Amino acid sequence: MLTLLGLLQQRHVWTGPELAARLGVTPRTVRRDVERLRTLGYPVHAGQGVGGGYRLGPGRDLPPLLLDDEEAVVTAVALLAGAGGAAAGATDAALRTLTKLDRVLPARLRHEVRTLSGSVEFFGTARAPVDPDVLLTLAGACRDQVEASFRYRSGDEARERRVEPYRLVASDRRWYLLAHDLDRDGWRSFRLDRMTDVAARTWRFAPRAAPDAAAYVQEGVASRAYPHQARLLVHAPADTVRAQVPASAAVVRPRGEGRCEVLSGAGSLDRVLLHVLLLGHAFEVLDPPELVDRCRVLAEKLLAAAAASAPGQDPSPAPAPAPAPAPDGNVA
Repeated sequence: MLTLLGLLQQRHVWTGPELAARLGVTPRTVRRDVERLRTLGYPVHAGQGVGGGYRLGPGRDLPPLLLDDEEAVVTAVALLAGAGGAAAGATDAALRTLTKLDRVLPARLRHEVRTLSGSVEFFGTARAPVDPDVLLTLAGACRDQVEASFRYRSGDEARERRVEPYRLVASDRRWYLLAHDLDRDGWRSFRLDRMTDVAARTWRFAPRAAPDAAAYVQEGVASRAYPHQARLLVHAPADTVRAQVPASAAVVRPRGEGRCEVLSGAGSLDRVLLHVLLLGHAFEVLDPPELVDRCRVLAEKLLAAAAASAPGQDPSPAPAPAPAPAPDGNVA
C-alpha cells in the first residue's frame, strides 16, 4: 500500500494494469488496496474509458508524502537553503519542516545532505554560514523542550553554557538562539556562528514565560550590544523609517500620527546622532538626557563649519535659536 501511494504521488494518472505490473500483483489486488487507501482518507479517484485510470486528488487534509532517496536529499537541501536565506515568515516554516524530515531521514542520506548544503551560496542579505548540524540540533531541542549545551565564544575566550532553548531567530545577517541561561538565571541571546560542541541533553524542562523572541533578539542586536543606547521620536511613519534602517541597526516602533520611536545603539552618542540625521527627518530626543547636549555641540560644530566655509563671513558660530519645547522630549 505504501508503494502504491508513492506511485500515485509520482504521476497524475495510472491505469489498473500499469499499477499491477509495477507492483507485481493482480488488478484485483490493486482495486483492493485502492479501497484501503480510501478508507484511510486518501482521495483516490477512478476514471473509466480512454484516458481513465487511478489518480490521487486533493482532500480536506494533507496526506503524508512518500519520497525516494533523491527526492528526500533535494528537499532537505532546499529547506536548508530556505532556512538560511528565505524571506521573513518563511524561515520558521522551512526550519520546522526540516526538523521533521531530519528525524526520519535515513543515516545513509544525512552525509549527502550535509555535503550538498555546503554548496549553497546566497547574495544580497545572505546570512552568515551556520553548520547544519548546529541548526538542526538546536531546532530539535526547542521543539522537544530539552536542555542544550555548547561552548560559546565571546571575545578571546570560550565557555561552556547550559540553556533551556526557546526559539531560533534569523536576522538579515545571522542566526540567534533565545534561551534561558541556567548558570546565569536569565534570558540571553546567542549567535549560532559562535557555538561549538552543540548537543541536546536528555533533561526536559517546563517552558517559562518568555519574552517575544524576535523583539528581544532585535533589541539586543540593535541596542543592548553597544555601550551607548538612545531612544528618539522620529517625525516620519514607521514603514518609511524601516525602509531606511536595517533591522539589525535599530528597532522602529509606530507612535501614531506619522511618527515612530527609534531605539538604537552605537559606540558613541555622536554616531547615533549622525545616523538619525542622515535619515532626513525631524526628530526629538527621548533618552538619554546627555544626548541633548551632544545635539547642541554637534549643531555648533556644523554652524561653525558652515560659517568658515562661506567667503566673507565671520567664522565665529552664531548662537543657535532655542528650540520650542515638545511634550515628548527635546526637538533636534
